[in-house]
Parts: sequence; structure tokens; C-alpha cells
Amino acid sequence: MKVGIFDSGIGGLNVLNELLKEYPNNQYYYYGDTKNIPYGDKDKKTLLSLSKKIIAFFEAKKVDLIIIACGTISSNCYLDLKKVTTIPIYDIITPTIEYLKEKSDLKKGVLATKRTISSHVFQNNLENILAIAAKELVLMIEENKIDIKVIKNYMQEFQDRDILVLGCTHYPLLMKEFKNFLKKEVEIVDMGKCLTRKIKLPNTGKSEIKLYFTKIDKTLIKNISRILNCKYEINLIEN
Repeated sequence: MKVGIFDSGIGGLNVLNELLKEYPNNQYYYYGDTKNIPYGDKDKKTLLSLSKKIIAFFEAKKVDLIIIACGTISSNCYLDLKKVTTIPIYDIITPTIEYLKEKSDLKKGVLATKRTISSHVFQNNLENILAIAAKELVLMIEENKIDIKVIKNYMQEFQDRDILVLGCTHYPLLMKEFKNFLKKEVEIVDMGKCLTRKIKLPNTGKSEIKLYFTKIDKTLIKNISRILNCKYEINLIEN
């Protein structure tokens, strides 16, 4: 099966990595829009325009399935994107919310981009939830310039929570840092893991990974190598 996965940058590689653990024998096409990162502060019109170009890219590649490995696009554009293509599309947030509904009695926190939080997708579907927008974390991760003080300040907001949802697929790359400032009993929810538990893919085909980015530099190459421990092909998209 040909599977298309996209995100604003490297965050969706965490989702790809989870899928590879369960379903390695597929052809994966990954699109990272590094030229236009971050998505979290863009308006819906811009997000739709960018994501429609990515859908068209996947249509040209004749993929069988598209995964929106981006919390911002999932929370703002998922229903719109379903209308522009006949290819089945999965978003990253729906399986996460389904998982959290099984824990209705627990206090939940969600950390995500400004645009995801303002969509109220988590607040409208879950009870006992504290939703906080993080402005600088995506670029911090993409540029590999980690500010521990910033992370500590965010984590202090969730000290009374039982669960912390990482509402952006970039955030699992800061898992170690998050855990350093949270109580040990706090469950940290990775949306890529929720999706992988929910989705069913064949696992009998050709294994191939092709990565496409709209901007490539040394930092990106370094980041990819610390996320994916497998053979892959990388390409620059001219647009």
C-alpha cells in the first residue's frame, strides 16, 4: 500500500516512526512543508491552501491513503480536505480523542499550537480538560535549540493533571524534557501512538520510505537521523 503522510515539518516523522513499528512493509511518502513552518499561527485560509497543494502532490503519487500527521491541519481543515479528494484521509486528532474518552474521570491537559487550541477541538469533545497553546515549541524543535526554562514554565501549568496530551506531533521529541518537570504518574499521550492503535494497514507489500521537504538544510538532516533509524530517500520539492 502507498501511504501519504504530511506535516508542517519533522513532527509527522514521529507518526511515521510509530507506523513503521507496526506496519513496515508499505510504501510511505512523507511530505514536510519546512518552507512554510510553523503552521500554528496561520489562518485557516492559508492552511487550506497549503494542505490542498499537498493533497494534490499525493494524488500525483497515486497513494492509497493519506494521514494528516499535523494537529493544526487536523483540527482546522480535516473535514474540508475530505471533500477535495477521493483518497481516504485520516486525521491525527480523532483517534486521540477516542482514546481519551475512555478516561473520562481523569483530569486532562493538552498542549498544542495556537491554531489547534483556538479550534476548541479538544475542549468541545472532552471533559475535565485544560488546554494551553504553546507558541515557540515547534520552531524550537525544528531548529534544535531547546530552552529548558520555556518547557518548565509550560509543564508547571499541568501539575494537577492526570494526563497530558501532546497535541502537536512535534512535541514527542521533547518527551524526556516534559517528564523531567511532571509527576511520574502523569500519563503523556502521543497522538502518533493513538493513530497507530486505531488504523489498520496491510503489512505484506514492498517496504519503501520516500521523504519530501520544501526546504532542506543541515539541521533538518540531523533531525531526521535522530527520529528515523531506517533506510530512506530524501527529496527537495521545488514550489
